[in-house]
Amino acid sequence: MYWPLGSPRIYAASPRPPDPKTSPDDGSTETDLLALRVSRNGHLFATITSTTLTIWQTRPTAVLASVIRSPQSLSSYGPNVSLLLRPDSGIIVVQTLQGYLITYSLATDPNARVYKLQHEYSRTRRQSIAAQMAAHADTENIMEVSVRFRMVIKVDAGVGRALALDDELVVATEKPAAVQCIRWTPDSTGNQTSTELLSRMAWISKKTNILDMVHDRAMSLSAWITGDGKAYAVQRLPPTPKSLESTQRLFRGYGFHNPTNEDEYALKASINARFSLIAIGCANGHVLVYSAKDYVGSIPLSHKVGPPVSLQSSGQITFLKWSPDGYCLFAGFERGWMTWSVYGKPGGSSFTSDRLISESNGEGWLMGVRDGSWLSGGFEILLLGQNDDRLWVLDMARSATTSCYSSANVSRTLLQTYPGLMIYRGYDLSDITTISAESSLWHHVQIPASYLSNQGPIRSAVISPDGRYVAIAGRRGLAHYSVNSGRWKTFDDPQVESAFAVRGGMCWYQHILIAAVEADESYELRLYSRELSLNDSSLLHVENLPAPAVLISPSGDDSLLVYTFENTLFHYIITATTGTIKLVQVGQIAFHGIVRAPARVRAVSWIIPDAQMESGDPSQDVAVASVLFLVDGKLVLLQPTTTDSGDLKYDMRVIAHDVEYYALMRDQLPYDPTHERSLPPSPSLDIQRNGDHSGQGLNDSLWAFNGTDILVWPDVQDVLKSTSIESGTELNPSVQVFVDFYP
Repeated sequence: MYWPLGSPRIYAASPRPPDPKTSPDDGSTETDLLALRVSRNGHLFATITSTTLTIWQTRPTAVLASVIRSPQSLSSYGPNVSLLLRPDSGIIVVQTLQGYLITYSLATDPNARVYKLQHEYSRTRRQSIAAQMAAHADTENIMEVSVRFRMVIKVDAGVGRALALDDELVVATEKPAAVQCIRWTPDSTGNQTSTELLSRMAWISKKTNILDMVHDRAMSLSAWITGDGKAYAVQRLPPTPKSLESTQRLFRGYGFHNPTNEDEYALKASINARFSLIAIGCANGHVLVYSAKDYVGSIPLSHKVGPPVSLQSSGQITFLKWSPDGYCLFAGFERGWMTWSVYGKPGGSSFTSDRLISESNGEGWLMGVRDGSWLSGGFEILLLGQNDDRLWVLDMARSATTSCYSSANVSRTLLQTYPGLMIYRGYDLSDITTISAESSLWHHVQIPASYLSNQGPIRSAVISPDGRYVAIAGRRGLAHYSVNSGRWKTFDDPQVESAFAVRGGMCWYQHILIAAVEADESYELRLYSRELSLNDSSLLHVENLPAPAVLISPSGDDSLLVYTFENTLFHYIITATTGTIKLVQVGQIAFHGIVRAPARVRAVSWIIPDAQMESGDPSQDVAVASVLFLVDGKLVLLQPTTTDSGDLKYDMRVIAHDVEYYALMRDQLPYDPTHERSLPPSPSLDIQRNGDHSGQGLNDSLWAFNGTDILVWPDVQDVLKSTSIESGTELNPSVQVFVDFYP
């Protein structure tokens, strides 16, 4: 989940005095920002006013170039109304009021800088300081860009909506209603344009036009919204030979949102590739989220969310954007904004703010937003206010579970921000201390500036089960931190740090960090000690993998589960002797034909019978273990059975839907009374330690959060019995605990 942090940073290009003759009657001026677009790599973004195109650098945020249109251009083509940016930021397209598309080319030189800090020190001590500052000097540099006019495209049929893709510009025309595909460069036959009328698309409503289009590259899927309020999932068809052009079809689509009244008319759309969801913003202010199960039209409704105020208070939806990892949905309204978790738990909102105070202080970002986009891998969101010439950059904190699913990250709260980490300390304190307003329960950690500038943004973070250590990984390399000492350890050699990337996650075993990495087209499990410096010579153990890891997960006291893209689950035992530690593979399970898409697996755990745990051979664990998979939002249980021929097969059962995360309590660190460390007395802790308990209590329970309720199965063994083929019974019902906050 995501949470907004503090007040946003404010940026504005140098405003020009507005011309009263050209200012409309709605209170806007020619300096008001109308739209923004961010490049795929997130390094650049562009904004427009009615007369000006501005190119910005994301970090540090600064204006790189600006194009101010002449009065003759404004008279001939009309003012700017919309903006498109090719994903690689090589071409910018400005849509005008009179139906023209003005294109510009954008060239960047990665080595050229128009502004760069110089650190010149002569003394030895200051030279070391200069070296540290030079390590993150790239974050203080302003790159050089060149914007050149390319051409003006006149669309006689009128431009309703346009979409800039990697290979072509997709334009929805109005009269006649059609979709035109304009290639950036001509194909091998010299052809550059292809068109298909909406009236010839059998799958779309007749006598309508397209109001909005969005595209997701990962899913190779677009969402179209038409004038009659319907929404369609659309795919681009491959080109056909020239001899068959008369029967050529450019698109194939399926309708999935059919409103029953005008309140349900679709206005905005956003696609979530990570969870295969499509969000549709409706005219009544509600958001309907659909699940795209396949590419042949199976797109049922998943859930529905909406703001906590009426339509009169919120205004209509202005934009919808999923976070880059798909765990958060941000909705902008004419009079505010709001966030939800992936399956609908409300998060941050501006509707609780005092509008009078916001207006008096000029806090336009609280009173309504026109457009927005995520930045810095989801750690920031860029907002445009209504009738405002300022940019608002709001910092976000997200749970580390979204980037590295680990039992420790689930049980201990670790939040990531762009420059640092926030560690919740309440687990190590008594109940009396945690409710005291005087004690600080959050430990704030600043990420080393050198690592952040070279490898940021941070892509994953994991905390140890006892809360003593934290590890982070950016684009390349890794670093780790000790909560007790407050010290970071990073690689001394930048080349060694950049020689590998963490792919598949990390976890802690006592003071040993286990990381799944990719290095020189090889895939490895690496073991680092917190007590040693970070370099190749201090590696404790390297285990080669046959394929890249999807995820790694500790299990029990000394087991490690590694799930790979080859759809194979490997079981390792962590063996430690005096001065050495290594991984020993003792088993593996292939899930071919059972798990269809390994990349969609978010978490894996397994449940081993108690007798096998206590005295069984670890190499036989794979034969008796029941495996829990979290695939997208489905919590799937696989139970082993033996066929008549003696072969092992698995029976699959979905035990919960729309699961954002789950916790198997047998994987959590048990309570250790020696861990109190002279804490103040806690009555509830004494009851827990000295009370009379029968059975296992909740030590073998299963917990899951589905976006609305916490689902609890008090004994996972009962779940195994009820889901087995032999029992023939229904799944044991869970205990549902409603929460009005994100747990």
